[in-house]
Amino acid sequence: MPKHLLRPQGQYPSAGLGRRFAAMFYDLLLCLALLMVVTFAYKLILMGFYGEVQLKQMSDAGALDGDPLLSTVLFLSLFGFFAKFWSHSGQTLGMQVWSLRIQNSDGTAISLWQALLRFLVAIGSWLLLGLGFFWVLWDKEKRSWHDMYSDSQVVQLPKDIHKK
Repeated sequence: MPKHLLRPQGQYPSAGLGRRFAAMFYDLLLCLALLMVVTFAYKLILMGFYGEVQLKQMSDAGALDGDPLLSTVLFLSLFGFFAKFWSHSGQTLGMQVWSLRIQNSDGTAISLWQALLRFLVAIGSWLLLGLGFFWVLWDKEKRSWHDMYSDSQVVQLPKDIHKK
């Protein structure tokens, strides 16, 4: 599958940690909303299968606590959110606000495989108290662990990019 060039093209500086965290905060709010909507839809589907009374009894008994199917659906929903934005335009909505973009070194969009690697390594980075994100402070090229592992980069676009 051929890679598509992201627009605009050019050499852009690597994104700093502050902007990355600001974009992540915006995306966190979107992800929380996504998770609530997906959970609501999942519960409606369960209600269709079991009925409202039986679902309430199951919930009260704790039978729905730690539902592995719901966890899987939520995990895949989050991955789908990030994979779509990263592999299509290189930007989530939070990244658009903060003029950031994920790309390959040649200015092309990352692949679905790279998006999966980024997603999984970023989760690991958070589990290690954000160490993989803070790695940006020590790396000469301002790369996080998931940047390095997925062979991609987060760049800062000029602010007036959308006026052109």
